[in-house]
Amino acid sequence: MKRSSFLIASLVAGSFAYSGGAAAQADSVEAGEKLYNSTCVACHGADGKGKLPGVPDFTKSDGRLTKSDDVLVTNIMEGFKSPGSSMAMPAKGGISSLTKEQAEAMVLYMRQAFASN
Repeated sequence: MKRSSFLIASLVAGSFAYSGGAAAQADSVEAGEKLYNSTCVACHGADGKGKLPGVPDFTKSDGRLTKSDDVLVTNIMEGFKSPGSSMAMPAKGGISSLTKEQAEAMVLYMRQAFASN
């Protein structure tokens, strides 16, 4: 009896942890969307296709979103110049107070919104 009670308690705790993790991820995606729409959208567009010459199209199946999260977060935090672009994206997208966690949230949002399925 004790063993089955422990197993049930473990499963219930695990499901709460999973749902809490899913809620946290949803909050992170929402925060990333707000940041993207307040700053990144100016060059990358609401549709992620890029509004300026040389700005990457996030919707391409072989595009920037094929890079790892670490690479994309580093590009956001340090700035990046795409090959063929006449201008570079500024460090932190021009938001001097941007944190690594916020950059991670933007990547999460971009993957959800623009990555090809």
